Amino acid sequence: MPDPDVVIVGAGAAGLSLAYHLCAPGAAVPLSVVLVDAPPGPLRPPPRTWCYWEPPGGTYESALAASWPRLRVRAADGTATVADPSPYRYKMLRSDAFEALVGRRLSGAASFRRIEATVTAVRDAPNGGEVLAQDGRVLVRGRRVFDSRPLRRLPPARTTLLQHFMGWFVRTERPSFDPTTADLMDFRTPQPARGLSFGYVLPLDPQTALVEYTEFSPAPLDTEGYRRALRHYTQEVLKLGEFQVTAQERGVIPMTDGHFPRRAGRSVHRIGTAGGATRPSTGYTFAAVQRQSRSVADRLRAGRGLRMPAPYGVRPRAMDAVMLRALDSGRVDGSDFFTRLFSGVPGERLLRFLDGGSHFHEDLLIGLRTPVAPMLRTVVELPFLTRREPPPPPPTGHEKSTP
Repeated sequence: MPDPDVVIVGAGAAGLSLAYHLCAPGAAVPLSVVLVDAPPGPLRPPPRTWCYWEPPGGTYESALAASWPRLRVRAADGTATVADPSPYRYKMLRSDAFEALVGRRLSGAASFRRIEATVTAVRDAPNGGEVLAQDGRVLVRGRRVFDSRPLRRLPPARTTLLQHFMGWFVRTERPSFDPTTADLMDFRTPQPARGLSFGYVLPLDPQTALVEYTEFSPAPLDTEGYRRALRHYTQEVLKLGEFQVTAQERGVIPMTDGHFPRRAGRSVHRIGTAGGATRPSTGYTFAAVQRQSRSVADRLRAGRGLRMPAPYGVRPRAMDAVMLRALDSGRVDGSDFFTRLFSGVPGERLLRFLDGGSHFHEDLLIGLRTPVAPMLRTVVELPFLTRREPPPPPPTGHEKSTP
């Protein structure tokens, strides 16, 4: 059997998205694709939630769990800012529904093959790349290999924080939620000594919602720490009364200004979080994964040379580095920083900014809504800071679904 055109390692959001776009009908140059998925066990992520924003009618619209036309942020004193980000809607996609939708396309693609194996290495080969198994044997070779496995170590960085969280899907005894409004950040939570914390509420109906407790800080909590924070938020802040927890999710995501190379060899490319698709200042990943996957698939399906697109431009990355450093150093108060942004910037413009798609003049106007003096001091300081190796990250649960 000839080597496939493309080998994808990992069947998470990045791997499945690339396979989905590569196997779309109507390619000028049909491609053979092999997806290497981890066998059932600890290497496969648990069910998880992805959130992103776009106008109605996107690629995965039929698989959405819910979407919201309005977004709300609550300051520490409870003051609410409600935004209408039209034409965008904030969307929730569950991994099981996404996998089912992608699976239907892949099952009908004659040039697609899926194998299960534990991958230990990916490297260049004479005519492309190759994927190695635990025993050192070559599992598969391909003209191009796209590796979505998490990095074992984060890259050297001036600032590295963790975005860590636990969420409960709750069912209350009485109507408690507004299904038209997603609470992105609720700062009525006790703040850690370093970083920030907030609550996050995505209503599915008046009595059902995903409720999360999130921190941006140097280290995760233990399980009881998250449970204690969630009990406080659901009972003392939201005052939900009696409720049933129907499911739980938990995750850790690096927030770093380190550089994630998109190439690991002549024919080996990194995608997803390993390729820099996670926005350092927010933790959002899914939308950047889609942009990257579409761009790669469009070029390969048209028979053109591959140019791996950068998930975010130079300017958004620079702004992220400033924000992370200012937050980690304590120069800015995290809850005040984000509350100012959401209260002072129109919703549609802010979402484009958070997605890295705003224009230079818009970035300047948004910057004026932040604490200017501490941010300028951080801008001056950054070039003189040394990039250091961070400690190994803890196992990640899944992509964070909030900013």
